[in-house]
Amino acid sequence: MRRSILLLTAATTALVLAALLVPLSLLARSHAADRATADATARAHSLAAGLGGALAETSGRRSAATLVASANGPGLPRTSVILADGTVLGPAASVTDAVRLARYGRAFAYEPPGGGRTVLVPVQGVAGGAAVVHVALTSGQLYAGTLASSLAFAGIGAGLMLLGLLFADRLGSRLVGSARRLAAVADRLAGGDLTARAEPSGPPELRLVARQLNHLAERIHGFLTAERENAADLAHRLRTPVAALRLDAEGLRDPAEAERIAAGVAALERGVDEVIRTARKPLREGAAQAVSADLAAVVRERADFWRPLAEDQGRALDFAAPPSPVVVRADGAELAAAVDALIGNVFDHTPEGAGMRLSVVRGEEDGRLVIEDDGPGFPHGHVPERGNSGGGSTGLGLDIVRRAARESGGAVEFVSAPGGGARITATFGGGAGPRCH
Repeated sequence: MRRSILLLTAATTALVLAALLVPLSLLARSHAADRATADATARAHSLAAGLGGALAETSGRRSAATLVASANGPGLPRTSVILADGTVLGPAASVTDAVRLARYGRAFAYEPPGGGRTVLVPVQGVAGGAAVVHVALTSGQLYAGTLASSLAFAGIGAGLMLLGLLFADRLGSRLVGSARRLAAVADRLAGGDLTARAEPSGPPELRLVARQLNHLAERIHGFLTAERENAADLAHRLRTPVAALRLDAEGLRDPAEAERIAAGVAALERGVDEVIRTARKPLREGAAQAVSADLAAVVRERADFWRPLAEDQGRALDFAAPPSPVVVRADGAELAAAVDALIGNVFDHTPEGAGMRLSVVRGEEDGRLVIEDDGPGFPHGHVPERGNSGGGSTGLGLDIVRRAARESGGAVEFVSAPGGGARITATFGGGAGPRCH
């Protein structure tokens, strides 16, 4: 925008200056030519008056030659006298039709083909016919002083151009600065900082945009706050039935069964508490914290948790991972939730007895979790999405996996396993760093 304003101002100023200064330059040139012609005409009339008496005497030609010689000098117009018999006193001059016309008593000036200007003044009262005073002006003498005025006009034009560009640059800087500040606020809002507000500045249109952007931020903040409070309230309502389940589990006669169910209820309680904490913490809290977790350790722990249920259903649950940690850029709790979602998806959408294989692979700059099952797999060409998993569920479980991978800088891939069934590969960015929201 700033460059466009400068170009537009330069073009407009150039056109205005051309329309103003070119006529002024031509006027100055015409005025200089008129002044030089008037001066030459005055000199010619003065010389003609002196020659009228000198040529009437016996030694008139000698006196006339002296007068003509005194009229010529360095930097002066070339002055000659053409007598009636064609004799020329002073610098050479030819007898032209204009000279013959001047002999009839008419004084005038004209522009010869070679350039410049010639002034002819007849000398009256000379025996043997009228003599003519011939004053020739060169182009340099005719337009003397116009170069200085042209340079002065050019300097004025350059100054006005620079002044216009300076004003346009200040105006463009103001407009661009206001637009950039609005863009910075929009970037902060897009990054999740809903406290960002724009300071209205610049022209009325940009001030209006700033006010509308602030209004939009207020509306988004209100909507998100209401949604998070609703989520927290719903999660809080689960505390009562979860507490009832824990009491029921403690009342079981089989200690091993009671311990196993109690562990599941405790995990459910932790999940509910995590939902409440996540829903009620500030929107930007933890957005820029550096987080990391050992993907292999998290997957191993969740596989051990689900293995008793797999054994009850006759499923094989295999796990493979490198012996050393596979550090990825993700929160441990979110990784555990993603792994639970993947394993739970196998339990929900495959028949009992269908096995699953979990493997953790270390990449050059990331870590990958691959889970394969022996179920029916995904329909051809179908990619599970939020709200549509293709298996009669909401698809929110796989969306947890997708979101966790994306926030760490990775992605999720859904394909068919080589031996049938489904194969899901979740890639997580390696190392610790700021999380992306």
